[in-house]
Amino acid sequence: MNRTPAEAGAPASPLATIAASIRRERDRLGISSAELARRAGIAKSTLSALEAGTGNPSVETLWAIAVVAGVPFSALVEPATSSTRVVRAAEQPAIRSENSPFTGALLSTCPPGARRDLHVITSEPGERRSSEAHIPGTIEHLVVSNGRWSAGPDGEEVELDPGDYVTFPADRPHGYQALTPGASAVLIMEYR
Repeated sequence: MNRTPAEAGAPASPLATIAASIRRERDRLGISSAELARRAGIAKSTLSALEAGTGNPSVETLWAIAVVAGVPFSALVEPATSSTRVVRAAEQPAIRSENSPFTGALLSTCPPGARRDLHVITSEPGERRSSEAHIPGTIEHLVVSNGRWSAGPDGEEVELDPGDYVTFPADRPHGYQALTPGASAVLIMEYR
């Protein structure tokens, strides 16, 4: 008998996880694909491809869907896991920005009773990675690992060096920009 990876106990592919999560959230909201695409400001064809598991999602697209669904970003990209989990650096599920040289990898989601996600982000100097407002009450915490960054709410950006920490409200427009090559940081999303 041939079994799918999920039936055999193997983890689902990132695209399969995203597809199932988007369908689950759309069904929970009781709206059509066309309505979810309209509310998120994305093309219906893009949403259809994502729900079919054939799309190439960008950070911006997934954030837009998460905001419309009123869920953390991790609800769309994180597969179910056991209590012990190792994410090897070479195997991090990286999702690239379509507008800037920015990549984010979700490392950990909110456990039951908590509302936070843990990401590793990387970027190269270039276009600023702009982010729309997240769900109300969202706070971001950023600790710089390598390089220099500019980060924060629009009009209140600060420059950060390795080891520096910044926290700011992320329920309003904000962004990140690498100021040196090979910039990386740990980003904690806190949902209230």
